[in-house]
Amino acid sequence: MTHGIPPIAADDHVAGPADAPVTLVEYGDYQCPYCGEAYPVLKTVQQELGSRLRFVFRNFPLVDMHVHARRAAQFAEAAADAGVFWQAHDMLFENQAALDDRSLATYGDRLGLDRAALVSAFAGRYDDKIERDFVGGVRGGVNGTPSLFINGQRYEGPRDAETLVAVLRDVAAGSVPQPVL
Repeated sequence: MTHGIPPIAADDHVAGPADAPVTLVEYGDYQCPYCGEAYPVLKTVQQELGSRLRFVFRNFPLVDMHVHARRAAQFAEAAADAGVFWQAHDMLFENQAALDDRSLATYGDRLGLDRAALVSAFAGRYDDKIERDFVGGVRGGVNGTPSLFINGQRYEGPRDAETLVAVLRDVAAGSVPQPVL
């Protein structure tokens, strides 16, 4: 039984205003090819909706399928501590084919991350946060990536930019009480 996803918390990765009429939460895996396909779509959606959208990214590394997913999530959390989460998020998705430790160290250098911070991240410093994201997703019904939630409700509709923008605009305008499920 699902109980919905957890509410937005202080340690969530949020882009957009807290008072936006629509919150879009993505549970994602940096190595997942489907998340890679969704990445430019979600960037377009963010640009189109602007301040009417609060976008949240939560970690859902599918470690049994993607050998670099946990390390990429750890890297992103280290970047968050350094105040460059979204730059790291974009870098990981834009370089999805190269998420090995050496590549992550190179990305860290580009972002100005301290090597000791990455070593600490890879040693498990952020694993509790990653696990909270994952467990919250499982409890909310996430069973694959990317999983999208609009104002707390799972979205199962088409994932092209045009459709998503239209659905989110309708939700923002209040013309749809809940997203299409």
